[in-house]
Amino acid sequence: MKNEINHEEAQASLRDGPFNTVTIVGVGLISGSFALALKEKQLAKHIIGVSKTDGTAQRALELGIIDETLPLKEAVQKSEFVYVAIPVNVTIPVVLEILDMINDKQIVADAGSTKFALSEAIKDHPMRKRFVSTHPMWGTEYSGPEAAVHGAFAGRACVICDVERSDENAAKILENIYRLLGMNIVFMDSENHDVHAAYVSHISHITSFALANTVLEKEKEEEAIFELSGGGFESTVRLAKSAASMWVPVFMQNKENVLDVLNEHITQLRKFKASLEKENVQFLTELIENANKIRKIIK
Repeated sequence: MKNEINHEEAQASLRDGPFNTVTIVGVGLISGSFALALKEKQLAKHIIGVSKTDGTAQRALELGIIDETLPLKEAVQKSEFVYVAIPVNVTIPVVLEILDMINDKQIVADAGSTKFALSEAIKDHPMRKRFVSTHPMWGTEYSGPEAAVHGAFAGRACVICDVERSDENAAKILENIYRLLGMNIVFMDSENHDVHAAYVSHISHITSFALANTVLEKEKEEEAIFELSGGGFESTVRLAKSAASMWVPVFMQNKENVLDVLNEHITQLRKFKASLEKENVQFLTELIENANKIRKIIK
């Protein structure tokens, strides 16, 4: 279910900026871009970064993404809002740890690409109502604080999951923040989110990784790849530059949905293979023309 963006309403509810201090856990592409956006929209006066790597936190300080770096407990104690954007395999224990620390005035949100496992892990926590499950549907193949960009979220979708499990005021604040960043809000339960994410995101990454491995296996002269690769190849294989540390946990947490769509993808590849082996031009044409229907969905 989509809601129309109402910038005036969102701005009015946050006109003074909802937070004096925000903590971002994980100082990388998503969290760094989110921190930059909060500063630009004057929605946070002070941003603390928490990172397991000192060098990453220091680089984020140098880039002006964060204002200071602290250990998790100290950062949470100082913050009204904690935003978690780390690989999904470590999100669950970290979110549980944070929920153990907060009071009923603080808000916690995540930005992970999978939702159901996290939702199940925290559903009985006494501070569950102060957590808002979000997935801003944006990203690039790059990582680290250097990858953070201005204006990253404008025009993109943001899924807010299991909104009925969050306090109304906490969910509304997150919704309005994302609206002010220019995002289209989609409400969905976490189980359906993971199904649809497998279709529109996770399979795209697997396909890109597989294509890159195919080309690297068949084309041993790397210079030839560079010289001959066109826009189509570059755009299709771009996602293969993404970090395994992020995507392996996503695939594993969403394994059943990813396997379902992957099996269908393999079936489609076999159809193309069969049409070529049998020189069945009509079937090959039908496969391509059927794929062209995606134009009605993606302009």
